[in-house]
Amino acid sequence: MNIRDALTWGGKSLSSLDGGSPRLDAEILLAFVIEKPRSHLHAWPERELPPEHWHRFQELIGQRLNGRPLAYITGRREFWSLELAVTKAVLIPRPETELLVERALELLPLGHAALIADLGTGSGAIAAALARERPEARIVAVDSSPEALAVAEGNLRRLGLANVETRLGNWCNGFREDERYDLILSNPPYIADDDPHLNRGDLPAEPRSALASGPDGLDDIRAILCCVPSRLKPGGWLLVEHGYDQGERVRGLFLQAGFTQVATLRDLEERERVTEGQLPHPAWTDPGSNAR
Repeated sequence: MNIRDALTWGGKSLSSLDGGSPRLDAEILLAFVIEKPRSHLHAWPERELPPEHWHRFQELIGQRLNGRPLAYITGRREFWSLELAVTKAVLIPRPETELLVERALELLPLGHAALIADLGTGSGAIAAALARERPEARIVAVDSSPEALAVAEGNLRRLGLANVETRLGNWCNGFREDERYDLILSNPPYIADDDPHLNRGDLPAEPRSALASGPDGLDDIRAILCCVPSRLKPGGWLLVEHGYDQGERVRGLFLQAGFTQVATLRDLEERERVTEGQLPHPAWTDPGSNAR
C-alpha cells in the first residue's frame, strides 16, 4: 500500500462521518503515523508504507469512525499557530475562539503591563496565545478541573510562557481579593442542556461540563457576569464567547450587569460569536457641587 492509495482509502472510509473533511482528516492521521508533515504525503505519493504504518493507520481510521475526535487521537491541536497538547479532559480549541484573542489584542496596547484573566482556560489555548503576543502582560488562567489545569500547565511549560499563572477555581473564585484586572475573557460552556447537537460530531467525546450550561445555555455566562464587575478595574473589559443565536440575550445580560460599550462581534462566518462590555469609570462629581 502506497501513500496515495492509503489516503484514498482513508478519505472514502471517513466520508460516512457527518461534516468534517474526510481527505484532510486522513492526511492528518497518516502524517501522524509516519511522523512527517503533510507536505511529505504530497511530495512522495508513490512511497510504499511499511506494514506497521499501514496497520496503525487503519486502527486510527477505525477510532475516528467510532467517534473519537481527531485532536484526541493525535493528542494535539493548533490554535493561534501554537501546537497544543489536548486530552479528553479539555475542550478541543476551535478556530472561532481566535476571535476572542484578536479582540483582546486590539484592547491591549503593546508595552502595557496589563493584568488579564482567562476564565475556564481548559487547554490554556487563549492564555497561551495572549502570553505569546503580550509578553509584558501577566495572565491568570483559571479552571475548575485539576485535570484540565494539568494540560494547560504542560502546554505553557512546553511553549516557554512564564507570564501565565494557573489557578484552580470556579470562575472568579480563582482570583485573589486584592486583584483588579484590565481585561477578563472567557470561552465558557454555552450550549443548552437538551440541545441535540451535544450528540453529534465530536461533542459526545468532549467533557460535557465544558459544553452545556443549563436550560438555555447561559447559566455560566450569568455566573461570570455576577462576579466579574467587582474584579475589573474601572474602564476594564469583559469578553465572552457564546452561541451564534445568543447575541441579543447576552447583550441584555451585559447591560443588566452595568457594562457600557456593549457590542457583539461576528466570526468569519458572519455569526454573532463574542460579546464585549466595558466597566464604566465612577462618575466624576464637582467637589463644589454640594456647596451651591
